[in-house]
Amino acid sequence: MKAVVCRSPGELVLEDRPAPGSPPAGWALVAVSHVGICGTDYHIFEGKHPFLVYPRIMGHEVSGTIVETGEGVDLAVSEPVVINPYLSCGKCIACRHGKPNCCVRIEVLGVHRDGAMCEHILVPAQNLYPANGLSLADAAAVEFLAIGAHAVRRARAEPGARALVIGAGPIGLGNAIFARIAGLDVTLLDMSSERLAFAESELGFSILDGSRGAVPDLVKEATSGEGFDVVFDATGNTQSVQSAFAHVAHGGTLVLVSVVKDDIVFSDPEFHKREMTLVGSRNALKADFDHVAASIRNGSVPLAKLVTHRTTLAGTPSDLARWAHEKSGLIKAVIEVGS
Repeated sequence: MKAVVCRSPGELVLEDRPAPGSPPAGWALVAVSHVGICGTDYHIFEGKHPFLVYPRIMGHEVSGTIVETGEGVDLAVSEPVVINPYLSCGKCIACRHGKPNCCVRIEVLGVHRDGAMCEHILVPAQNLYPANGLSLADAAAVEFLAIGAHAVRRARAEPGARALVIGAGPIGLGNAIFARIAGLDVTLLDMSSERLAFAESELGFSILDGSRGAVPDLVKEATSGEGFDVVFDATGNTQSVQSAFAHVAHGGTLVLVSVVKDDIVFSDPEFHKREMTLVGSRNALKADFDHVAASIRNGSVPLAKLVTHRTTLAGTPSDLARWAHEKSGLIKAVIEVGS
């Protein structure tokens, strides 16, 4: 089969790889249809991922069609599916408590093991969700949107709460969309005027432009000095995460959606006087995938505006390398693998 392989940082090639073969019991063989390109993929290409072993086939935002099933799999051949790329052990403390998204031994397709920038892939049947009427193009967007939907659910904020989403990239925009679906009063903060202009004009969000003033002052002005009831940080930037503590209202919640490699330092007196809740949010659960899929079906998610760039498997090596540096106008790129 054809596969896009990141052989080493900066080296991305289309090459022939052995086909996966027939699936074992409990697994299915999937013909890949569409793959979203994630920030993680750009980081892998640029050599910025701390735990990756090269060479690697990237790709974890995936839709496809069942080609063959192993013993005990209750999925029909030719059924369109969404792939949940978080492969869990099913035995650790997190899995036993219904949280396979933070499994102790989790393996993410395209990161810890080869992913879906290829023509076929083997996947455990428990990680395959019927698309149920979603187009295969739309189905490939479910995973990245589920990250934000999970973060909103983790926040446990009441409808009407004032929410600040920091970071207007794809994850932040998905976070903001599902915060709005949950009934929150959402504002987006970013340092990019271009991204904020898109969020305001195309998606209808209130914005705070961090490039046009001191962010603490902008937050105070937007909230009459009270801060936001819930703050989501989706930047992957250490300084942003540390600054976010000050944007939270007394009694409010800070949700860390993105991950940074550094230690996070904050003022304990400021944290305690607010009686803040600090929440980590990692990956997503099936309930989040289901919520996203239902929201796409009912028209609550403006996917046509979010997917701004498209390519093919053959075009991916050159296009992904270019998009890693040329970000203007780029929100979400999708690889069209199957017909």
